[in-house]
Amino acid sequence: MDSAPEGVDPNVPNVARMYDYYLDGKDNFAADRAAAEQILKNFPHTKEGARANRAFLRRAVRHVVDQDVRQIVDLGAGLPTRGNTHEIAPEARVVYVDYDPVVCVHGRALLARRENVDFLQADVREADVLLDKLADLVDLDRPVAFLALAVLHFIPDDLAYGLVKKLREASAPGSYLVISHAVDPTPQVTPQALEVYRKATAALNLRDRDGVLRFFDGYELVEPGLTYPAGWRPDDPLAPGNGIDFGYVGVGRKL
Repeated sequence: MDSAPEGVDPNVPNVARMYDYYLDGKDNFAADRAAAEQILKNFPHTKEGARANRAFLRRAVRHVVDQDVRQIVDLGAGLPTRGNTHEIAPEARVVYVDYDPVVCVHGRALLARRENVDFLQADVREADVLLDKLADLVDLDRPVAFLALAVLHFIPDDLAYGLVKKLREASAPGSYLVISHAVDPTPQVTPQALEVYRKATAALNLRDRDGVLRFFDGYELVEPGLTYPAGWRPDDPLAPGNGIDFGYVGVGRKL
C-alpha cells in the first residue's frame, strides 16, 4: 500500500495486515511484511492455513446466502482482505467487527465507497455492549449469520462461551454460527511465533474438539459439521486443501 489512512502508523506491525500479506493482498506495509516473515520462519504453513481459512469463509458464506440469510456479522474481522464477506455476498448486509482502533480506521477507509457494509469498533468480550451496537445495524428479528473465524481462541472460556450463548439468545431461528478455531495441541505454533502475535493481540486459548463443539450448543451442525479444514476438501482454488491442521471449522444453524 502506498500510503496509510489518517491515524494509522505504518511502522507498527498489525496482525490484520499480516493476514492480508499471507493472502497476497495489497493492504499492508513493510513493517507488517517483516513481522509476517518472522512468523513464516517458525510456522512455514501459515500462508496455507490462512488460505484454507479464507476458503472455508467463502464456502460458509455461500451456504448461508443460499439459505436466504441476508445479514452477516463478521466478529474479530480484521481487515476486509481479498475474498472477504462483502465480495462473496454483495447482496447481503455485512457488518465487520473488530476491537483494534487501527484496524477499524484502516477498514473504514478501505470500505468508504461500499454500500450496505459497515465497520464497527467493538470488543467481542463485552457481549451486551456488542449486541446493543449491532441492534442499530442489523435486524435481530431476522436470521443473522455470525462469523467467528480465528477469534474465539483469543478469548478465555467464560467470555467466549458467554458471547456465543448471548448471540444465540438474541438472534432469530434460522440464524447461523460459523467458527474456525485453533486446537490443542498445535505443535506447529512455536513459542517464537506466539511471541510475535502477543505484541499485537491476546494469548491463544487452545481447546480440544469437545471444547470447540460446545460453542454449537443450541445449533444444528450443517455441512461440513465440525472437522479439520482438510476434511471438507475446499472447492475454492485459493486453497489447496493440503491437510493444514490449523484447527477445526464448523457451521451451525439455530433451531
